[in-house]
Amino acid sequence: MAAGDFPPAEEATAAAAAKEEEDLIEIVEEGSGRLDIARYVDHVRDLSAGAIATFEGTTRDHFAGRRVVELRYEAYAAMARRRLAGILREARSRHALRRLAVAHRLGPVPAGEASVFVAASATHRADAMEACRYVIDELKASVPIWKKEVYDDGEVWKENREFLDRHSGAAAPAPAPAAKAGGCCGSKVRVQEA
Repeated sequence: MAAGDFPPAEEATAAAAAKEEEDLIEIVEEGSGRLDIARYVDHVRDLSAGAIATFEGTTRDHFAGRRVVELRYEAYAAMARRRLAGILREARSRHALRRLAVAHRLGPVPAGEASVFVAASATHRADAMEACRYVIDELKASVPIWKKEVYDDGEVWKENREFLDRHSGAAAPAPAPAAKAGGCCGSKVRVQEA
């Protein structure tokens, strides 16, 4: 068959598969250094895109009055990559996107450095911005990556509110609490250690 001989549904499926192959997904192993932000932005750059939106999650130096030294991330890397690929497919099905990139660092991430980065390009800014938010929210809710906050006086494993809302057994996710004092994401939850 020549190009264009496929039924429209098959052509759309083939086009979607080609776009997915252009997506960049990285789980950056411990010891590999910082995330290469410029590389991810360059990856999503496209002449037909009028917008590139990004999200960079960084380690802050304090939480709940305690000094944070670093975050430590662990993951089931193969499953994390599969779930991230699924999230990018979902983002593509919801938004008119050109290219996507997502990267998450494992191991220790000192205060001030990036642990996660998302980039999305689209013809129009709304699609790029909404897709970027969708990817980070879904990553926090469903990708098997675990975070330990290390303070100068101790450490604790943390769960994301998005994960708890998704897995609480409720019929629908609970709405996020209103932002307080510059916060955007509601409270974090401490995992009680036995």
